[in-house]
Amino acid sequence: MSFTYNRTVRFQDTDAAGVVYFGNVLGICHEAYEESLEASSINLKDFFTNPSVAFPIVHASVDFLRPMFAGDKLLISLIPQKIGGDKFEISYEITVAEVVVAKAITKHVCINVSSTTKQELPDEIIQWLETKRPDAEGAERRKAREIM
Repeated sequence: MSFTYNRTVRFQDTDAAGVVYFGNVLGICHEAYEESLEASSINLKDFFTNPSVAFPIVHASVDFLRPMFAGDKLLISLIPQKIGGDKFEISYEITVAEVVVAKAITKHVCINVSSTTKQELPDEIIQWLETKRPDAEGAERRKAREIM
């Protein structure tokens, strides 16, 4: 089941050419991630302020399929997927008027903030992943792709 987030592109999101600046697309995706956490009853203040664990992004990629402009109404769909005991990835699809304009992926690893060493995902994140888990077939395709 994916989570969807609606957002309007603002002028501040764009570059001199009037299209969304490439780096801002990941910021928009991160907004959707935060909304997804909050929708799952995860307290964002506790999650991001002085936590004992953190989930830094260790990889990010974006495919730009069509330009996005100020005023465009975006629909960001995200699907998080557990990819190990200490990591997960989030796939994003951004559409404007039912046309896919960008796709992105972020990979996150769970670390102990004090020691900066990897650790197992905590229960609240596992629960969030489970409630947003894609179908089993999609998960198997993703595993096969990661092995390659």
